[in-house]
Amino acid sequence: MRILVQKFGGTSVATEERRAQVAAKVLGAVSENYAVVAVVSAMGRGGDPYATDTLIKLATDINKEMPARELDLLMSCGEVISGAVLAATLQSHGLRTALLTGGQAGIITNAEYGEARILRVDPQEILRELKAGCVVVVAGFQGVSEDGGVTTLGRGGSDTSAAALGVALSAEAVDIYTDVEGVMTADPRIVRDARILDVVTYNDIAHLAHEGAKVIHPRAVEIAMRQNIPLRVKSTFSDAPGTLVTNSQPDRAAGADMIGDRLITGIAHMPQVTQITVDISGDKDKPRVVRQIFKSMALAGISVDFISTQLDAVRYTVKDELAGKAAGVLQNMGITAKTLPGCAIISLVGGGITDAPGVMADVAEVLAERDIEILQSADSHTTIWVLVAGPRLTEAVQMLHNKFIQFN
Repeated sequence: MRILVQKFGGTSVATEERRAQVAAKVLGAVSENYAVVAVVSAMGRGGDPYATDTLIKLATDINKEMPARELDLLMSCGEVISGAVLAATLQSHGLRTALLTGGQAGIITNAEYGEARILRVDPQEILRELKAGCVVVVAGFQGVSEDGGVTTLGRGGSDTSAAALGVALSAEAVDIYTDVEGVMTADPRIVRDARILDVVTYNDIAHLAHEGAKVIHPRAVEIAMRQNIPLRVKSTFSDAPGTLVTNSQPDRAAGADMIGDRLITGIAHMPQVTQITVDISGDKDKPRVVRQIFKSMALAGISVDFISTQLDAVRYTVKDELAGKAAGVLQNMGITAKTLPGCAIISLVGGGITDAPGVMADVAEVLAERDIEILQSADSHTTIWVLVAGPRLTEAVQMLHNKFIQFN
């Protein structure tokens, strides 16, 4: 049995017309003799009747401190509604269907409500329905804990559901259908000549996703990578081939984008962050102070990023909306910090960075040509990060894309 997992995002199932396009994708796969598992997100986006944010608001307008367990049960309803509507749509096109919740599909998680992690997947119920000739529709974004509690997998969790099911079922591929035609070299709203990547490695797409590219959840990539299940990012609304995510270079048409020849695969960005600088030049026990700073951030539930520790200062970033809270935590420790809000992190991602000396110097030169100050920088084997003032974000990304992203 050739199994294909297809995941459809919220915009793909938001209207009757779009659900008809989803049905066409499923019918196309069935006509190619695939046994299809369709994973769905909640319909629409914030403000739409059954979107996840709408359901959250429904409860938190009454009780802002609603327990996470009950909130998960509420949030899971969006995908169940979406799944039922899609199942009805597929039935109207002559397909036999079976609708399963995440728990019924065998997705077992820990009990960390709101951000549950998948412990294992038991696909037996899915396999029974597939063998019976059904298209199996699975409510994404959810699972069930070992004690029977309904859990959700965090933002982008439907991608994670699809990848986990793909691995458990040894699927030929996992197709992630969305409202864009593939993974792009940069945000097309910023870079007009951004291009769709034909092929990209698991490693590069995971880094791009972690650094702000929102086309696929990094956890989904990491799960698929474990067993080398190919991921394909496609548009529900066109027949474009999309982007193949894999470890190897398949046979491609002449002139196709070659995965091994790229220095920089893509450029991602994360706006609206605040740089926090703590002067530690006068502290005798600097390691202790640094430990206390980050332990206090963690205890306050503040996620930190872009950490730079030097002899005289510690610098890191937090989201703008958490900057006041972070400064308050430091103040309670007797630490006065300098905060610089409204910054943006730009990330250049590519496996080619490893063997190419001087890339960081080229980045600095490109930005210096436009007097764009680098507030902070770091690099690894596959990523270069720079922090710039928010108002210079668009110009900086455009300049870097022009310099490093080249197509024949």
